[in-house]
Amino acid sequence: MMRTAAINRRNFVKAAGIGFLAGLTPRSLMALERADAVYASGIRAANGSFAVATVTERGEIIDQVALPARAHGMAFSAVTGRTVAFARRPGTYAMIFDPRNKGEPIVISSREDRHFYGHGAFSPDGRLLYASENDFDGNRGMIGLYDATDRFTRIGEFETYGIGPHDMTVSDDGRLLIVANGGIETHPDFGRTKLNLGEMQPSLALIDAATGALVEKHVLSAEWAELSTRHVDLDDKGRIWFACQYEGHRKDLPPLVGHFAKGEELSFIDLPEQTTRRLANYVGAIAVNRSEGIVGITSPKGGVSVTLDARTGKVLAETAVPDAAGIAPAKSGFAVSSYNGDFLSTRSDVAWDQHIVRI
Repeated sequence: MMRTAAINRRNFVKAAGIGFLAGLTPRSLMALERADAVYASGIRAANGSFAVATVTERGEIIDQVALPARAHGMAFSAVTGRTVAFARRPGTYAMIFDPRNKGEPIVISSREDRHFYGHGAFSPDGRLLYASENDFDGNRGMIGLYDATDRFTRIGEFETYGIGPHDMTVSDDGRLLIVANGGIETHPDFGRTKLNLGEMQPSLALIDAATGALVEKHVLSAEWAELSTRHVDLDDKGRIWFACQYEGHRKDLPPLVGHFAKGEELSFIDLPEQTTRRLANYVGAIAVNRSEGIVGITSPKGGVSVTLDARTGKVLAETAVPDAAGIAPAKSGFAVSSYNGDFLSTRSDVAWDQHIVRI
């Protein structure tokens, strides 16, 4: 998730240094020179290999770092400049690299009895990496704790107080871990099969980042027990925005986006019926543009991106984006990618993966 401290292109170039810039092609150098912002996202290349690409807001690819397998979510530390690509569930690797230099990436593996859920976040000081994980034999969500000062050695874990944690983030002051427990049981023996769709337990949890104690847990009502809470982001007031994916009947019109803050109940946004239908009961990613006070969501199933007013929840824009994938704040509005290679106004010979992070 983006923080207001995300670096701009000028700072990216300054931090990269001569060695990194010398290794770029003339085309990449020109793209970087023209850029206002730089992002990172997982890709699948035309030859079927996987990588993380750094890319301008125009969609011009600057550089690539090879991955051992398909990635999903990303995390970035503005303090250290490190970026993490997390394996797609039920993958067992996370790769940490500095996109501003050519240093050797660090690849870590989950515990033997855990797998990653594709998301994680750095502590604000960059000293800890948190990763959403599955204790698949115990059927409980976990947060793995990794020491970023010691080559990301695993130093412990906290419960997420739910099943199937997916996305997570950290409050700006570093005190709270915010987890979207999707409520869906999975086990690597069954790949990506969802094992408990008749007995889902979706929730959102606030966890003490120092002790792992549960601070608050918001369980969705029985009416929306099939509404999997999947992705989260924070606005400039610390309000938590969340997005959902519905596992019920395709003709239902469930609420798909909501928000809450510590000490408050969940509030769903009452989207227009036509917008809910266009989203096809599936929000694949959510992002907040803090400077403009707007929230963006994408739906690959609906082929659309939607922009909301963060104050009122009103729909400000709907844009057709076939196979819409990732979304992240831009200088104005949002950068949006797609599985078919589109990144805003540019199409590349790659498939962008589900999430983008501004770096």
